[in-house]
Amino acid sequence: MNLNYEVSGLDTAPVVVLIHGLFGDLDNLKSISRALNEHYRVINLDVRNHGQSPWADTMSFQDMANDVLAVLDKEQIDSAHFLGHSMGGKIAMEIALRHSGRVSSLIVADIAPVAYDARHSTIIEALCGVDLTAVKSRKDADQQLAKSISEAGVRQFLLKNLRKQDSNDWCWRMNLTALERCYPDLIGSPTEEGEYNGPVLFIRGGNSDYIQSSHRKAILQRFPKAEAKTMEGVGHWLHAEKPNVFNGLVSRFLDENNSALC
Repeated sequence: MNLNYEVSGLDTAPVVVLIHGLFGDLDNLKSISRALNEHYRVINLDVRNHGQSPWADTMSFQDMANDVLAVLDKEQIDSAHFLGHSMGGKIAMEIALRHSGRVSSLIVADIAPVAYDARHSTIIEALCGVDLTAVKSRKDADQQLAKSISEAGVRQFLLKNLRKQDSNDWCWRMNLTALERCYPDLIGSPTEEGEYNGPVLFIRGGNSDYIQSSHRKAILQRFPKAEAKTMEGVGHWLHAEKPNVFNGLVSRFLDENNSALC
C-alpha cells in the first residue's frame, strides 16, 4: 500500500519515522518533526484508513507495519529510528519485533505492548452516528458529537477529519467503516513473537493510565533494554500538551543513540 507521507530535514542524516495514533494523521506529530529537522531526515506518515492514505479492509499491526516498511523501501532506506504515539507506538513495536534489523532505536509514546479494553467504542459510535446530510458546517457536526462526547478538545481533534467535498457535502477523511470493523485488532497487542534488543524509550504521560506498572513484565519480555520516562502533568496527548518537554526527551534519546552507533 502506498501511504501518504512527507519527508523533511537533511537528506544525508539518520532517518526518523513518525507514526501517529488512532483518529489522527501526520499533522499530529508536526511539532516533533520540526524539532528534528535540523539534525535528522524525518518521514512523517498517514497510516492506512487515516489522513490522505488509501483505505483498506484490514488493519492488523502486521499489515500496517508492512505499509511503513514499504515507505522505507521506496525511499531506499535500510534502517531508521521509529517514534510512534498510541496506536502508532504499537505499529512501531510490531516493526521492531518482526524486523529488528531495520530499527536503529524505538520511541513509544504512552502505550504498552498489551491488549486494552474498548475505551474508544463510544467515540466510534458517535462518529458513525453523525448525520452528514444534516451538516452544513463543523459546528453542526460538533453539536451532534456533543451528545455523546462531552470533552470539547476531543471533539475538535476528531473534527479535523471532517472534509467538505467539491459538491459542498461533508465527509469523513478516515475510513470509519474499517475502524469500526477492525477495532478489536487495534486494541490488541503487537506480536508476541520475537524480541528487540536495541535501545527503546517509553514515554508515559503522568496523568495517563495507558502505561501502568503491571505492564512492566510485558515490556521487558519483548524489549529487554527498554527505559522509561514520565512526563508529569500531562495525559495521553503528551506530545501536544507539553511539546517542548516531549521534543527534548526525544531529541536527547536520539542523539545519545546516534553517538552510540557512530
